Amino acid sequence: MIKWSDEQEMVRQAVRDFIDTEIRPHREELEFGDLPPYDLLRKMLRTFGMDAMARDNFAKRIERERVAEAGTGEDDTEKSSGGGGARDANSVAFSMIPIIELCRVCPGMVTAMGVSMGLTASAIMSKGTVEQKERWALDLLTMDKIGAWAITEPDSGSDAFGSMKATAKRDGDEYVLNGSKTFITNGPHADTIVFICKLDEGNPPAERTVLQFVLDSGMEGLEQPKAFRKMGIHSSPTGMLFLDDVRVGRDRLLGGSEEAFKGTGGRKASKATFSMERTGVAAMALGIVDRCLELSVRYAKEREQFGQPIGGFQLIQLKLAKMEVARMNLQNLVFRHIEMAAAGEAIDFAEASAAKLYSAQTATEVALEAVQLFGGNGYMAEYEVEQLARDAKVLQIYAGTDEIQISQIARSMLGE
Repeated sequence: MIKWSDEQEMVRQAVRDFIDTEIRPHREELEFGDLPPYDLLRKMLRTFGMDAMARDNFAKRIERERVAEAGTGEDDTEKSSGGGGARDANSVAFSMIPIIELCRVCPGMVTAMGVSMGLTASAIMSKGTVEQKERWALDLLTMDKIGAWAITEPDSGSDAFGSMKATAKRDGDEYVLNGSKTFITNGPHADTIVFICKLDEGNPPAERTVLQFVLDSGMEGLEQPKAFRKMGIHSSPTGMLFLDDVRVGRDRLLGGSEEAFKGTGGRKASKATFSMERTGVAAMALGIVDRCLELSVRYAKEREQFGQPIGGFQLIQLKLAKMEVARMNLQNLVFRHIEMAAAGEAIDFAEASAAKLYSAQTATEVALEAVQLFGGNGYMAEYEVEQLARDAKVLQIYAGTDEIQISQIARSMLGE
């Protein structure tokens, strides 16, 4: 794939028009007025039929899985959802376009949407039973309900598994969950939470099995405090979760059994979710860089100093040229992801980390250069580049810091 098709361009323009009309007027409230993004996101899904498409795809997948379970017919899951073909490429491209376009205005909205429809729903769809998928996943895929994926803890950070203290203890046919989570996207508003913890059987923490449970807001012992104040992505509510003797049945354990999580199974399931999150950062970065470049070119033409537009100065031209190179590279990363999906190939963990590392660093560098190009105006909140610079920085932190990406890329190269 070397460029967007005519059909994709039409969809991209339609999405951009919708965002300019329906979302951009609320930018101040989203960024500085504590307006949750969910109703606006739902309106976008309805406008473009994305919720209806999600319901249709979900129904087809569940039907295939029920046929496979019953053993009454051929399981065509792989052929229908994972094989190559232009339709698959289009599907991935159309899923990328709203991410790119939203990130030109409010990158935080993509984080809120991606964690709910992406991480949380995908965790349930990949590990859950058919009954669990029907119970929780469809509402997340349509954003009828908001999801949160809870792995990070106050003392864990990059060492998500090694320092994990949240526990599940067996109590008859139930489990008792305890622990706290932090930096949880959608945490204050989540209806459905995938809670990741360790099974405490009296064994050393390092040897404990990592399990995943699905929780509902309002459960006794579950507390969801109000959102944090933070540097950027204000349109994405972030908070903590506290669990104090939350009782759950086996029906809330993903897969309905501990067996799938034995050994490194729980860690692998979480890493697969991380990999998906990291590949999405390239599309987010492309949206940020694209908007920064657009604003910078416009400003370079309009702003005059020393008797001429600043675009006539070579140092400004150098900044603009480097921004364009960055935009092209990020677009090519997005195209590669689309092509691999069309071929039925998944990006491995190391490549996802490499894409995330480059994309995050590039978006941050370009956004800061845009602020520099705007000078004093760029530091003012009324100019969009100020917000985009703050928002871009988080890409170097969440879903694994730059330092973690470097370590994982190098370890993969060394065969570890």
